[in-house]
Amino acid sequence: MTTALSPAATSLPRLGQQLLPVLYQHRLVATGQLHRMLTPHAQRPVYLRGVLNQMRAMKLVECTARRAGRRGGPELLWFITPRGADIVEASREVTSRAYRISPETAASQLQEHTLAVVETGLAFSTWARALGDECGPLDWEPELVHRVRDGENRLGDDALLIPDAVLRYTRTTPTGRRLLTYFLEIDRSTMQVGRLGRKLTSYARYATYVPAPPHGRRVAAPAGAGREAWRDRYPAVPRLLIVLTGASPTVLQRRIEDLRALAAADARVRRTPQLAVGITTLEQLTDRGPFEQVVIPLLGEPTPGDVLLSAPSAS
Repeated sequence: MTTALSPAATSLPRLGQQLLPVLYQHRLVATGQLHRMLTPHAQRPVYLRGVLNQMRAMKLVECTARRAGRRGGPELLWFITPRGADIVEASREVTSRAYRISPETAASQLQEHTLAVVETGLAFSTWARALGDECGPLDWEPELVHRVRDGENRLGDDALLIPDAVLRYTRTTPTGRRLLTYFLEIDRSTMQVGRLGRKLTSYARYATYVPAPPHGRRVAAPAGAGREAWRDRYPAVPRLLIVLTGASPTVLQRRIEDLRALAAADARVRRTPQLAVGITTLEQLTDRGPFEQVVIPLLGEPTPGDVLLSAPSAS
């Protein structure tokens, strides 16, 4: 049920009003991540913590401790409550999602992957601010469902493609502005490389997938017939960026080599040139930035490039 904004909610400071949709969209965010996302010019997140505690007292947000041990003591992770989520949905500021994070999920082993997705988006938004580009706290959305059905794959997980996030970035150069869209896959070195390789096949399928008309119906050239499904959502096939983290540089390099070998052996991936795919590490993306030579192409020579990935000109 949609809840109208209460006097208490509307009395939140501007930072509190920014925090609600961010926590709704990203599900679980560390205090330090919120600081870099929303108050980067403050030396310490003192005011941010005060607003978060105010919102917690209003039962709009809740927090849990990070499971992994960290230097400097435990870190708090913040998530929105059902009351806070109702307020965000009533505002229609972000896309409504059926998923609601629970205290049990917030405290589970899913913490680190969720935080790594946020950290990847933060790398883009931090560099966008430094470079004069555009990529704000709400410009990446986690786990958007994309339907992929072809041939006999009518049901089950094989019919769906769910990237860890879809990120939109506006690049500003002397020659103009360019909208870039990315599928993000975050690999914390916990997934078998073969499973990640199978996901590459799903991305290649999506890049060429044309929805069939309903079974048994004859349709006379409807709008969109014969069009790839991605055209109804994106201006071009999103680039796929695989971001590795959670292991030593040596291990990550081996994973890059293994992924490239799997891709080279996958006929569907090889025959889908409209899907541009690159691999990088979260450390390189954060430290050097997306437009430095930090991305290894999935196919071809392993010459580092940037996140533009030498994509087709239609992108």
